[in-house]
Amino acid sequence: MKRRLAMVIGGALLSLMVLSGCAIPSLSLSSLFPEAAPAEAVALEEVVHEAAELKVETSEAPAVGDLVALEDALEQIYREVSPSVVNIQVVVERAPMIQGLPQGPDSPEMPELPEGLPELPFEFEMPQDPQPGVGLGSGFVWDKDGHIVTNNHVVADAIKITVTFPDGAQYRGEVVGTDPHSDLAVIKIDAPADELHPITVADSTRVNVGQLAVAIGNPFGLDGTMTVGFVSALGRSLPVAARTMAASYSIPDIIQTDAPINPGNSGGVLVDSAGRLIGVPTAIESPVRANAGIGFAVPSAIVANVVPDLISTGAHEHPWLGFSGTTINLELAEAMGVDPEQRGVLVIDVTDGSPVDEAGLRGSDKTIEIEGQEALIGGDVIVAIDGEEVREFDDLIIYLSRSTSVGQTVTLTILRDGEEESVEVTLRARPSEAVAEEQSEPEMAGGVWLGIVGADVTPEIAEAMGEDADTEGVLVAQIASGSPADEAGLRGSYKIVEIDGQPVQIGGDIIVALDGEQVSGMGHLKALIDETEPGQDVTLTLLRDGEEIELVVTLGERPAQAPQ
Repeated sequence: MKRRLAMVIGGALLSLMVLSGCAIPSLSLSSLFPEAAPAEAVALEEVVHEAAELKVETSEAPAVGDLVALEDALEQIYREVSPSVVNIQVVVERAPMIQGLPQGPDSPEMPELPEGLPELPFEFEMPQDPQPGVGLGSGFVWDKDGHIVTNNHVVADAIKITVTFPDGAQYRGEVVGTDPHSDLAVIKIDAPADELHPITVADSTRVNVGQLAVAIGNPFGLDGTMTVGFVSALGRSLPVAARTMAASYSIPDIIQTDAPINPGNSGGVLVDSAGRLIGVPTAIESPVRANAGIGFAVPSAIVANVVPDLISTGAHEHPWLGFSGTTINLELAEAMGVDPEQRGVLVIDVTDGSPVDEAGLRGSDKTIEIEGQEALIGGDVIVAIDGEEVREFDDLIIYLSRSTSVGQTVTLTILRDGEEESVEVTLRARPSEAVAEEQSEPEMAGGVWLGIVGADVTPEIAEAMGEDADTEGVLVAQIASGSPADEAGLRGSYKIVEIDGQPVQIGGDIIVALDGEQVSGMGHLKALIDETEPGQDVTLTLLRDGEEIELVVTLGERPAQAPQ
């Protein structure tokens, strides 16, 4: 009992001393533990004071000195940086679908946001009827000309912007440039140059995990709030809303921090121990839509690259290759019959007319099942760009972001059919127009199995493939791995084109006849196959790259849940 009390009380006294820097207080243990006997209290006090004196002799001065130095450093950061950080109030034309944050246990439950998307950048008022909505975010001074940087999602759809400085000065703001692909925007205010304190920008490519990270912004509208943490991870990526056809994009090289970031911090600053900008807080990962220890910031390297273009032209062009892909993992490597340790980026779909399409890259045209999920394989695998190793998809987009520009020619090292090749690709600007839903072709059922997913050839599809508009048949979209079609050498589609506003896969074989009988479409092909038996050989007449060829296919028995 004596020893346990001595440890507990001694620990409490020592902690108090180290944090406050005060002399050991004269406390009566009987006042803390009135149930302790007087003799026990005296003995415990002697033990505590002996331990405390030992602590003072060995470590009090360094601990207090370190703490004072840290406090001085943080105070200096705040003094230097806070004049650069502003509060941004926006008015949007209509109230948002998601408003405010729950305020207490009786508040209505808020709908969940899709995983990985930015959390609410600010807190909205709660109008009863549709009306203009008001929101708050953060921003920072970029230059003496009155340019203020913030997040694109803070000022999107704003019809009025008010910028408030720490000293209370207010100015109307006007958007001069936006870039949804990096979630950055620039607004302009008319303020005296001597009242503007531009932020100093650091090189985020030199930031390391474990480095001090300080966030300053306006969480929940609380102006000039500073929070402190560390850089907890590097090289994250965040999805962005901008899409074109079937392609989606992400912001690369994102900095992760445990410095508390909350709604309203968006567009503010994340600075290093010297008060230099290393990132712009943009999103959080949280089950409660408030700080949970994981915040994300757009790195200063991207900010320094994008913002000057937003100021000069109102937009920024991102280098674009023009394909969708995925990182090769163990399961995909094994399914493709390559070295299990092989890493790189598997090309899934190639966008029609894109840089990689013109360079001749091939997308995937076979389907396999991995852990109950369909996956595409068979395309080229990118293993390097300009000699820099590519182990995962983020490596590729980070290199494009850091080291390339529109119009530049890069060299991709690819694996095709197990052989390494080099392909030169001239980058173009990423398309900015949005959006189409993913194509889904009908599956056919039956006891006899060919192993394809296909679509009727329309005049638009025929023309997109360089065939006559009156061509009829079945376009092979995908081929099941190990199916009769796969073993016979049929080719699936690997390129995406836009037809009537929808993305459509093309590039595969077109089945125009089976055993000499013309095929008019999927329904007709199914009917012809239903008349055969598993194990029977059939001759398919195909259009491939503008030429007519014939392939003999030995039909199989259709497995459960397999395409025709």
